[in-house]
Amino acid sequence: MSVLDSRTQQAAPPSAPPAAPPRRGRTGLLRALLANRKALFGAVVLALFVLLALLAPLLAPGDPSTINGRGASAPSAQHLLGTTAKGQDVLALTLWGARSSLFVGFSVGLAATALAVLVGMACAYFGRIVDDVLSLVTNIFLLVPGVPLLVILAAFMPPGTATVILVLVVTGWAGSARVLRAQAKSIRGKDFVAASVVTGERPLRIMFREILPNMASVVMTTLLGCVIFGIGAQAGLEFLGLGDASVVSWGTNLYWAGNDGALMTGAWWVFVPSGLCIALVAFALAMANYAVDEITNPRLRARRAAPATTSRKKG
Repeated sequence: MSVLDSRTQQAAPPSAPPAAPPRRGRTGLLRALLANRKALFGAVVLALFVLLALLAPLLAPGDPSTINGRGASAPSAQHLLGTTAKGQDVLALTLWGARSSLFVGFSVGLAATALAVLVGMACAYFGRIVDDVLSLVTNIFLLVPGVPLLVILAAFMPPGTATVILVLVVTGWAGSARVLRAQAKSIRGKDFVAASVVTGERPLRIMFREILPNMASVVMTTLLGCVIFGIGAQAGLEFLGLGDASVVSWGTNLYWAGNDGALMTGAWWVFVPSGLCIALVAFALAMANYAVDEITNPRLRARRAAPATTSRKKG
């Protein structure tokens, strides 16, 4: 090597370190969520339902299926939401039903999201044959019609809450895994991930310490969507008679309301409370989901900021 070459190498500036990953602080995200009216509305409604479910043994003590009134009586001071055709208190059934429905919904959401995160990140990080095999499995579950698969699995497996959760997790993770795989692949190509690979960090550490924190908003959105799916699908399965009819939940309340002919006799108070609870919880989760997307999506933030900027200019 010549003297000129060695001087040139010495004069060359040192290479810049890999850019740090853009991360939003936890306090910043929490502050943004607290300032968002949609997120606050969703959180308050969810907290109210969770509180009512936890206080069900105090608000409606005893077995909610006990017959303690006249059949199909309208709401009154004695029974605030009336009674079913069998004489069961509808308010007690609704409160106790919240425990099972919320438990199944959040269990399905957590399990399906965890499975989708593992599959998505493994596809993105390892690539090649791992990506091919896991993508093939994901595509198979995406191509199989969801509702018939739900019905077949629920019909041939032993009834119970664990069966419902297992069936809904099996049928509910594939779409989320597809979305998370795409997000993880985009982060896998960043400089800071490449630097971690070069320095010899273990794959699991890179996936959970480097890639996953940068997917927090997508994971949060996936979780909320899976909870909505879990609550709605459980109610649908049980309304069709494919759940455990001995368990009190919003879905079985609707099943018994249909079985007892509440729609035919006009006993609206039997099926409206459970149906309204499902709709309100789903709406609250959807509002929280939209708020997370609104805060973390730059396009939605720019769309919100544009009218405010325009109004200031006009003023």
